[in-house]
Amino acid sequence: MQNNRFDVGDPAWKSVMVTRHLPEELSGLETLCKNLWWCWNEDAKLLFKTIDADIWHTSGHNPMAILDKVSLKRYNELAKDVSFLSSLRAVMDEFNSYMALKSKRTEPSVAYFCMEYGLETSLKIYSGGLGILAGDYLKESSDMNVNMVAVGLLYRYGYFTQRITPQGNQVAEYDAQDFLKIPAAPVLDENGSWRTVKMSMPGREMTARIWKVEVGRTDLYLLDTDFEANLPEDRQVTHQLYGGDWENRLKQEILLGIGGVRALRELGISPTIYHLNEGHAAFAGLERLREFMQDQHLDFNESLELIRASGLFTTHTPVPAGHDSFEEGLLSKYLGHYPGRFGIDWNTMLSLGKIHPENPSEKFSMSVLAANMSQNVNGVSMLHGKVSQDIFKDMYKGYLPEELHISYVTNGVHYATWAARDWKAVHYKVFGPEFRTGHYDKSCFDRIYKVPDDEIWQVRKRLKDELVKTVTERISDPTLCSHYTPTQIVKINEIFRPDVLTIGFARRFATYKRATLLFSDLDRLDAIVNNPEHPVQFVFAGKAHPADGAGQDLIKQIIDISKQDRFLGKIVFVPGYDIRLAKRLVQGVDVWLNNPTRPLEASGTSGEKAAMNGVMHFSVLDGWWVEGYQEDAGWALPQERTYEDQLYQNELDAATIYATIENEIAPAYYNFNDRTHISKEWVGYIKNTIARVASNFTTNRMLTDYCNQYYIPQAARFNEISENGNAGARYIAAWKQRVLSEWDNIRVVSCQQPDASYVVSKNDPIHGEVVLDLGRLKPEDIGVEMIFATSDSKGKLHIQEIKQYEVMEYADGIARYATSVEPDKTGMYQVGIRMYANNPTLPHRQDFPLVKWL
Repeated sequence: MQNNRFDVGDPAWKSVMVTRHLPEELSGLETLCKNLWWCWNEDAKLLFKTIDADIWHTSGHNPMAILDKVSLKRYNELAKDVSFLSSLRAVMDEFNSYMALKSKRTEPSVAYFCMEYGLETSLKIYSGGLGILAGDYLKESSDMNVNMVAVGLLYRYGYFTQRITPQGNQVAEYDAQDFLKIPAAPVLDENGSWRTVKMSMPGREMTARIWKVEVGRTDLYLLDTDFEANLPEDRQVTHQLYGGDWENRLKQEILLGIGGVRALRELGISPTIYHLNEGHAAFAGLERLREFMQDQHLDFNESLELIRASGLFTTHTPVPAGHDSFEEGLLSKYLGHYPGRFGIDWNTMLSLGKIHPENPSEKFSMSVLAANMSQNVNGVSMLHGKVSQDIFKDMYKGYLPEELHISYVTNGVHYATWAARDWKAVHYKVFGPEFRTGHYDKSCFDRIYKVPDDEIWQVRKRLKDELVKTVTERISDPTLCSHYTPTQIVKINEIFRPDVLTIGFARRFATYKRATLLFSDLDRLDAIVNNPEHPVQFVFAGKAHPADGAGQDLIKQIIDISKQDRFLGKIVFVPGYDIRLAKRLVQGVDVWLNNPTRPLEASGTSGEKAAMNGVMHFSVLDGWWVEGYQEDAGWALPQERTYEDQLYQNELDAATIYATIENEIAPAYYNFNDRTHISKEWVGYIKNTIARVASNFTTNRMLTDYCNQYYIPQAARFNEISENGNAGARYIAAWKQRVLSEWDNIRVVSCQQPDASYVVSKNDPIHGEVVLDLGRLKPEDIGVEMIFATSDSKGKLHIQEIKQYEVMEYADGIARYATSVEPDKTGMYQVGIRMYANNPTLPHRQDFPLVKWL
């Protein structure tokens, strides 16, 4: 019977929210899933996996998904399972003891700002290395109980999920995050209302909600604007990480910096140190300027002294073009009212972020702003520190790059996150009880030499088995991978084996990382992977930015080559790169390959993660590997270029990689003992890697460096200049203004210095005398020094010695300075004399970089 002639009506759907309610015996699971401590605690992860292994796997190891999807019947079973309840109590006891120490954190307090955080796969607020590093840093601050709070943005779509088409093209899919199913909770006030902050936009206000993510003992506060109180153009500000046009990027950075500081104040948090992890958050300095001027009645320059004293800027970018900058007109649209607030003119405002504020074509740089708002600037490796000195040298004209205050703290990785469970079992057994509590002293790692070779080999074998299983699953998943046909997948699963030397390459596919360098000579590569005695297989993974067509082309090239019959199953591209896959790769391969264009690798941490798992690193001596490389614990391409022409350099580097694999790596791996079928030589490499490389590149060492080099000294100085009603800050600001106003009036009366034909014998004194008319300044305000430098083969000057002049006479504004130097080394020197603004209360010379060569 048909009912077409009857009115059936429309469904009257109603929304019904079904929430989970755990039995009282299991209430601890709710606490655990809301604190990301679980993601680096093996017992906690095993506990969630025990609830339902299938859901654990399909959810991407997401405890909140486990608790949502498990049936009531299963909950009731667990509530009566004596063994499970015992495990739950043990984990909860460990968690509660861990969290109890939060109340014992000491000064200084630190606020850490970053655009992205890679903490766990289910929280999609990261895109790559910067975010993963920031996530590791928060975990370490929790483990070390550092008094730190972090600030970021909560993105509705986060970063993209990677799919690969049958043609090998990357497709970026943005899946909206359900904020009810992530480990972030709304921050409510005493009345139960959501805490928010407001920011001025042109003709309107933009409101941001505050969320809280518990990262062990460290709190991460995130801001989002995607809700009804905002206009559509403001709601999209937190849609995508690094999404939209430059105007949207500016709004994101206003939200992170200005909104981030306001969020802390809304929560009653006033840290001593403000650490900007990249320049994206540099507008935090503007908000702090407003606070000091408004709340403490300081002027602009006095406030700036306090902000700088408590500010630290970490740059991760090795090229000038990688630093965010904005057109002056766009800046004026959103921040044009700030000079009036500060009592300054627009050019003074621009000078905070421009080296030449009078140049209208120069953009406003967030990195320049961050550097001007910070007492200290650091790179993320020893080499990157030097590169950063060169990038920022124009901010401090009159000083050679190597003289600048810009230093470095080399990045590290969070041991408990990246070390495989199997390795942790070995380490905890052998390294001693102090290691288990997070004290990763190098002497602990040295005990790896006590572990029997066969035990090391078995750990590596199990991890390679897991890698092969993961590769098989990923390439067989039609939702991720369609670039291999079913027939090709069957063949790959037959050929890709755990008993073959496996080399991994996984990272962001930017062109400078030279992902296709390995494919420069396909016939030679064919001979390597199909060597009958020493076969080699390669596994590739990684994403290219959706706007980076060249990076996406690299992925397609690799996939096309991997589908050739001679390479099928020997070279595999695994799609869907994320934290879970990254872990499996750095834990499972035998060698980690990295070949960036010199010197464009600021640090790089994937190789550090691999080393933590006894995986040897093979890389250009760039980034962290300059410091990490040890003979018999990895392999290296030279740090210096041989050719200026990049194509020639690529050809040479590719040939070196082939030769190293053929003559060193493969023979060492397959140097099996006939009886044990273990390569003692390879195990020796593994032990050396863990003891001599991995031990130096933990976030424990990294955070200790930040505390000792920056947080503690800067907090002491900030406290000193803010005492007695900010007397120190007022004095320094007034002194700088006095010197600045008189600087151009200083007159050089006479200057004695060597001429071009000057020759002196070793140990014979070189005398120098300078007479200055200082006007209204005092001799102690101005320093004079003689610089001895030598030129390298490229004509670049390097300082060998600096000799200060002493004030010999002073009367009626005229000061005579003199010095004497006895060279103790022969050679050709460049000698120069300069004067500079001098005050012993300054933290370094670039804090007030007035300098003039005479």
